[in-house]
Amino acid sequence: MTYPDLCMVIDGERVSGGARRTHRVVNPATGETLAELPLADAADLDRALDAAARGFRRWRNSTPHERAAVLQGAARLMLERQDELARVAVLEQGKTLAEAKVEVLMNVGLFNFYAGEVFRLYGRTLVRPAGQRSTVSKEPVGPVAAFAPWNFPIGNPGRKLGAPIAAGCSVILKAAEETPASALGVLQCLLDAGLPGEVAQAVFGVPDEVSRHLLGSPVIRKLSFTGSTAIGKHLVKLAAEDMKRTTMELGGHGPVLVFDDVDVDQVLDTMVAAKYRNAGQVCVSPTRFIVQEDVYDRFRTGFAERAAQITVGDGLDPATRMGPMANPRRPDAMERLIGDATARGATLLSGGGRIGNRGFFYQPSVLSDIPLDAAIMNEEPFGPVAVINPFAGEEAMIEEANRLPYGLAAYAWTRDSARQRRLAREIESGMVGINTTMIGGADAPFGGVKWSGHGAEDGPEGVEACLVTKAVHEG
Repeated sequence: MTYPDLCMVIDGERVSGGARRTHRVVNPATGETLAELPLADAADLDRALDAAARGFRRWRNSTPHERAAVLQGAARLMLERQDELARVAVLEQGKTLAEAKVEVLMNVGLFNFYAGEVFRLYGRTLVRPAGQRSTVSKEPVGPVAAFAPWNFPIGNPGRKLGAPIAAGCSVILKAAEETPASALGVLQCLLDAGLPGEVAQAVFGVPDEVSRHLLGSPVIRKLSFTGSTAIGKHLVKLAAEDMKRTTMELGGHGPVLVFDDVDVDQVLDTMVAAKYRNAGQVCVSPTRFIVQEDVYDRFRTGFAERAAQITVGDGLDPATRMGPMANPRRPDAMERLIGDATARGATLLSGGGRIGNRGFFYQPSVLSDIPLDAAIMNEEPFGPVAVINPFAGEEAMIEEANRLPYGLAAYAWTRDSARQRRLAREIESGMVGINTTMIGGADAPFGGVKWSGHGAEDGPEGVEACLVTKAVHEG
């Protein structure tokens, strides 16, 4: 398959020429260069801001029917282009083709949901004495700066584009420079479905330069960011200078509570597959396995056995169950975290090393009996490693689940219905899966608490995040 030519999309035009700085886009399965990506300069960003201001004036007055038609049209085009979009994502990010196809379908479902939600952006009329009138309405917040990471190169741009467009906003998307073609493919579906070119644009560049320039402009009224907690804190400070609205979907360190009343094999069959999805490069990845003592030995042994059987290879190979990591930084991080844990006394049950000398492959890894002061127990590993520790019972397990300042996704396995209700109440997390790994959906809010961010994407909440409330009182 041919990798597409890369560009920026500013004010409806493809921008790629001139004496520009570029970023080398690499295939993580081979380490070879796919293409050179042109990067924005200050003039490009100013042009995008001017277009976004015009686009907002145009799109805020669009009808719900017009917005719905664009979103539904883009969903149809993504479905028609599913194979092409998925293959591009595999080439530049590394995940398996099956995972990339599911990512396309996630966008299709979200765009179709938002196409219906545009008709439900209700206000209300308040009860007042005769001759007076008070109304509450929802209005689009304004132009949005949306920053998307590389781990879901199709789904993240879809989230960043879909909600502002549904709400009547314009949006400047800066997707990851590692995975530009996937983001451009999603944007192209919207433009081909009739979205005006000034309403949604795509720029790439040096991340700090782009973020400071866009967030320093009064044109931008909202920031939407998905990425690490450290970068998120930095961007929130920049946004605060102009009191911009923010939606922040930041890092996690997903706890998994496994109680002794479960079918251990059933839990393992489900959670091992979830752990190594996208090589563990998932913000909601199950990572800290908090296992009740009576089933601990059986659980960790079974986990390591299953991890060792996972086929690792090029994501385009139908036999592959886990592709390479997305960039050379991630294997380096795995070596540092696993090395630190074993140096502190943790047991390495499986994996723990690179695979081959080509690309960014790393073994599915399992650690057990890890001291709590190990780095991997306190910072998000974002890779193919599970950490498994024993705990005496429910109180200690909940305490460990809530120990860290992260609170994005958590999981629990138990047959006790009363315990399920207690866990749902006591676990500090924006999303909790009990006896399931399915914690997202087009109609469900996606977001975290504490250091994992604030606000939500998807569901009615995703559109609501791009709206402001206005009360009008008439005497």
